[in-house]
Amino acid sequence: MKAFLATIVVFLISSASFAQERPHTLTGDIRVHKSFHSKILNNDRDVLVYLPPNYEGQKKERYPVFYLNDGQNLFDGGTSYIPGQEWRVDETAEALIKSGQVRPLIIVGIYNTGADRINEYTPVQDAKYKAGGHADLYGRMLVEELKPFIDQTYRTKKAATDTGLGGSSLGGIASLYLGLKYENVFGNLAVISPSVWFADKQILKFVESARYSPKLHIWLDIGTKEGRNAADADQSVNDTRLLKDLLVKKGWKPGKELGYFEDPGAEHNERAWAGRFGSILTFLFPARH
Repeated sequence: MKAFLATIVVFLISSASFAQERPHTLTGDIRVHKSFHSKILNNDRDVLVYLPPNYEGQKKERYPVFYLNDGQNLFDGGTSYIPGQEWRVDETAEALIKSGQVRPLIIVGIYNTGADRINEYTPVQDAKYKAGGHADLYGRMLVEELKPFIDQTYRTKKAATDTGLGGSSLGGIASLYLGLKYENVFGNLAVISPSVWFADKQILKFVESARYSPKLHIWLDIGTKEGRNAADADQSVNDTRLLKDLLVKKGWKPGKELGYFEDPGAEHNERAWAGRFGSILTFLFPARH
């Protein structure tokens, strides 16, 4: 029976589990769902779920959820694209929650390690690369399959104001596009080092046609050295500024619904995104006093 949950295995990672060639760097209570199957995309992927401190001890509490693309790079130096270089999402979340700066929250890391990544993270095809255009299907997987599973399995808050979506590079483009499309599902977006250039900057056209929603909070950032050379880096910054200016023009207010940051000297890699993740969490999921 190939049921929706049939290929999912849930277990708690311990220091002795998942012995592989590279050392693992997991912190806190992290659950693994192996080979999560999507009927919509007809593929499988691993999903990691970070649970906040004392999740098991607070049986009546429900928590906001932050969905993040490229889950293989978020928590674990043993699975990250660059060995040992990860976002340190778990360490950062643990510290900020325990210090009272961020709401206790659940963070879902959605793996994407195969050839489908460029297709799933982009809403249209890039004629030059002859790839892309399946973001709508990826969005359906998130909204129709993964989110219902997470809501059923964990004690979540389901409202859009308590739900976030984020990612970097093409994952940032996917987060912005799907966040605007599903504003009733995702109320907090992290658009990190977005690949605005893809498909002749088609994402700007989507934003131009979007409807302003004051309930939708967006974090947008870029490093000043994201490129193979100085010219590429300048173009990345300029493209992101275009995106920021367009969001402001549509109605998002800087410092309120829109957080914008240019990271001096930061490159396009997990180390840079790890350095900004604390600011992302405190903007999108600040503690309520």
